[in-house]
Amino acid sequence: MVDVHLRDGELEVEVKGLHQLWALRRHVRVPIHAVTAVRRLAPDEVAGWWKGWRAPGTHLPGVIVAGTFYKDGERHFWDVVRGDRAIEIDVDGGSYHRLFVEVADPDDAIRRIETARAVTP
Repeated sequence: MVDVHLRDGELEVEVKGLHQLWALRRHVRVPIHAVTAVRRLAPDEVAGWWKGWRAPGTHLPGVIVAGTFYKDGERHFWDVVRGDRAIEIDVDGGSYHRLFVEVADPDDAIRRIETARAVTP
């Protein structure tokens, strides 16, 4: 699971606990103006077995997907155990093209990200 922080024009995804070990990252930061979309994922979108080429990370289908994955020419970051709490953040111009993360309250995270996008030039 991750915490989403918005400060100083940046979106920070802070990886929590043992997920740091599985994802091999502590955080991902992107400028909020680079976020092009955010949405809630359906659990079946997370359940699929192919996330791309893992480099580095952890993927046990049906259990956890965490780390960096390459798929369709894009670089994705995943940290999801429970698909019912997962969101997708699309990024233009960051080190990742998409972030797929599990948060405690998906609706609140989406609202906060959308609000930050709306007030950022």
